[in-house]
Amino acid sequence: MPPHATLPPHVQRLQRHAGLVGLVCAGLCVVGYFLSPAQFFRSYLMAYMFWLGVVLGCLAILMVHHLVGGLWGMVIRRVLEASTRLLPLMLILFVPLLFGVSELYPWARPGGLEGHGADQFRRLYLRIPFFLGRAGLYFAVWLVLVFFLNRWSRQQEHTSDPLVIRSRQRRLGLLSGVGLALYGLSMTFAAVDWMMSLEPSWFSTIYGLLVVAEQFLVAMAFAIVVTSWLAREEPYASVTPPMVFHDLGNLLLAFVLLWAYNAFAQLLIIWSGDLPEENSWYLHRASGGWNWVGLLLLVLHFALPFCMLLSRQTKRRMQVLTLVAAVIFCTHLVDVFWLVMPAFFPGHLRVHWLDIVAPMAIGGLWLAAFLWQLSGRSLLPWHESRLQEVLQHG
Repeated sequence: MPPHATLPPHVQRLQRHAGLVGLVCAGLCVVGYFLSPAQFFRSYLMAYMFWLGVVLGCLAILMVHHLVGGLWGMVIRRVLEASTRLLPLMLILFVPLLFGVSELYPWARPGGLEGHGADQFRRLYLRIPFFLGRAGLYFAVWLVLVFFLNRWSRQQEHTSDPLVIRSRQRRLGLLSGVGLALYGLSMTFAAVDWMMSLEPSWFSTIYGLLVVAEQFLVAMAFAIVVTSWLAREEPYASVTPPMVFHDLGNLLLAFVLLWAYNAFAQLLIIWSGDLPEENSWYLHRASGGWNWVGLLLLVLHFALPFCMLLSRQTKRRMQVLTLVAAVIFCTHLVDVFWLVMPAFFPGHLRVHWLDIVAPMAIGGLWLAAFLWQLSGRSLLPWHESRLQEVLQHG
C-alpha cells in the first residue's frame, strides 16, 4: 500500500465545505466579540471544551488500544491518530481564552473570591500565573504523548520484520500505560481549572472523572461515525464486517454506562449530603429551563443509547449504530453547554446565537484539519498482522 491515501470524493467535498463553514462562522464570532465580549468568551469556552474533548478522548482510546490490542482498534486506529494530531491546533485555539480569563472566572477579578467563602488553599491555587502555568503543563504532557505515539506508529510502517513490529508495539504499549495515567491526572486538573472553577465556591471530587468519561464517550461516537462514512469506499469497505461494528458498539455502550455511573454517583453523593456549598451547582440547573436540558441529557445521552445498544442487531447494523453514535455526539455538545452556561445564568436558561456559531466555527476548522491529517497517511495499518484477521473474519 502507498504511504499516503487519497480520500474518497465525498470526503474531499466535506473537507472543503467544513473549511468554508468554519471560516464564515469564525468571522461571525469576531463580530460577536465586538458586540458582546462576555458572551463571546462564554460561548467560545463551551465550544472549545467540546472539540478538545474529542481530541483528548481519541488520544485516550488510542492508548487503550495499544495496551489491550483488539481487532476493533485496527479499523479506527488511523481515525484516532489523525484526531490526536490536531492537538497543536487546539493549543492555538486556546489562546483567545487567555484574554478572557478575568471575564470568565470570578476568582480572576480583583476581590473575586471574597464572596465565595474560599479557603486559603483555593486562594493560593486560583491565581492567574499559576493557572496559566498549569495549562502549559497540561498541553506539554498531551503534546509529548501525541508526538511519540504518532512517531512510533509511523516507524512501524517502514519495516516488514515481525520481530521489529512486535518490539515497537510493546514500546507503544509501555508508553500508553504511563500515558493513560498522565492523561487521567492532567485532565482531572484541567477540568477543575477550566470548567469547575467557573463556580469557585462549588467542588466535586468526581468531576474530573466525569469529564474524562464524557471524552471517552464522544470520541468513540466520533470514531464510529467517521468509520461508517469511510466504509462506503475501499479500503474500509473490505475491513468493516458486522463483527467489527459489533465490537465498537459494545465499547460505545460501556462508555455510555461509565458516563451515566459517574454522573449519577456525583448527584447521589451531593444530594444525600445536602450541603449548601455542594448542592448549589445542581440548584442552578434545576429550574428556569435548565431542568429540561438535564432531562434531555438523561434521555438522549443515556436512556435511548442504552436501550438501543443492548440489542445485538443494532450493533451489527452499521447504519443504525452510526445513527446512535451521531445522536450521542450531538447531545454531548448539549452536555458541555449544561456544564458551562449555568455558571453565568443560574436558574435561567438562555441560548445566545454565539452558542451555535462558536461550535460551528471551531468545528468547521477542526473537521477540515482532521480530514487533511487523515489523508496524510494510509487509511489502514497494513503492516499489522492483526489486520489480516479482520479480512479473514470478514
